[in-house]
Amino acid sequence: MNKSGTLRTVIFAVLALIWVIPIGIVLFNSIKTNDAINSGIFTFPDASGFSGAENYKTALTFGNYPFLASFGCSVLISVVSTALIIVCCSMAAWYIVRVNSVFSRIFYVMCLFSMAVPFQMLMFTLSSTAYKLGLDKPWTIPVVYLGYGAGMSIFMFAGFVRSIPYDIEEAAIIDGCGPVRTFFLVVFPMMLPIAVSVGILELMWIWNDYLLPYLVLDITEYRTIPIHVQYLKGSYGSVDLGASLAVIVMSLLPIVIVYVFCQKYIVKGIAAGAVKG
Repeated sequence: MNKSGTLRTVIFAVLALIWVIPIGIVLFNSIKTNDAINSGIFTFPDASGFSGAENYKTALTFGNYPFLASFGCSVLISVVSTALIIVCCSMAAWYIVRVNSVFSRIFYVMCLFSMAVPFQMLMFTLSSTAYKLGLDKPWTIPVVYLGYGAGMSIFMFAGFVRSIPYDIEEAAIIDGCGPVRTFFLVVFPMMLPIAVSVGILELMWIWNDYLLPYLVLDITEYRTIPIHVQYLKGSYGSVDLGASLAVIVMSLLPIVIVYVFCQKYIVKGIAAGAVKG
């Protein structure tokens, strides 16, 4: 390895360490008592400051809303919303690219415009509309996520569809496939790289989202993990830091595992959709 390659390796190793340090701090402090955390987040605890698994036990049972209920709510919302976005947005992108009518072009421009609109500009109108339409439950809020997350997904899918030769679809049509069978049996299997990329990016966003579920859901009945962390408070507003960090660690693990195993598909899908499109 030459000197420039060694220098780049060192620089990227340092940057990777900087990104990993906060996760290490959270993991390290999740096994310390509150007093040990308050005395110093970078200090090693003594025997009295080491809590072991107690913070995790407290996190699972703290308050009147158990962590497992919040975890299940987050899993339901994230999985259903991601699946809905992948299916609907891939079909919409395929229609936009292949039909290429005035309506499809206007619709595509509107999708791109939605990416530039901050959530804060429409959050109250969105939450009010969701309540009126009965979309304020964990099994209905995925419709809201579909509407708000469609812009970026359609943009990425459309770029990838343009790289798919139309001859393949023509062959399927000649063999007797209708539009639905052509899409699901021919087009969508070729879209798997970008579908995985979109799915992971949307899953990470929805899993960590706090504001939309807080505004739409009835938090006395349904809480996602980010909302659950906010309510880890004791009397007089005191916060159990150890239990809060334990909840953060448990909420990070699933999404980190998914990202580690699927990160190569993210790069592959984004490159295919951006460069070829």
